[in-house]
Amino acid sequence: MSDRDFWRTTPLSEMSDAQWESLCDGCGKCCLNKLEDEDTGEIYYTSVACQLRDHATGRCSDYTNRLQRVPDCLNLRNTDPSAYGWLPGTCAYRLLAEGQALPQWHPLVSGDASEVHRATCTVRHRVVCETQIDPDQLEDHIIAWTDR
Repeated sequence: MSDRDFWRTTPLSEMSDAQWESLCDGCGKCCLNKLEDEDTGEIYYTSVACQLRDHATGRCSDYTNRLQRVPDCLNLRNTDPSAYGWLPGTCAYRLLAEGQALPQWHPLVSGDASEVHRATCTVRHRVVCETQIDPDQLEDHIIAWTDR
């Protein structure tokens, strides 16, 4: 097994910064506004994205300062992996924390960063910015396609 397959042998807690960051496939699903059912704890994703999401690249437009600019943004590296259940089922961080393999379209497996888009596993062209909607109408934007 080569160093290029690090995710198969290196625990999340022992990954270098570069390895950790390369796990992100750029899908943008974690940047979607979510609602939680207070009774069941179930998480509902919406088609409403964080204002910092760059719609052209699918990445955060201010990744370095996101935690200061967006109070609800989380640093996954400082979050216990057992709490990753709110992440979409396709998320590499969640998959690895649960002992699962990365999907074939993941850039680390396919070798092609655009494969995630061809597999329609991103929010690209499917979301609106949170500044464009009334927060009280977030329920109207609930979606069901985040785990594919």
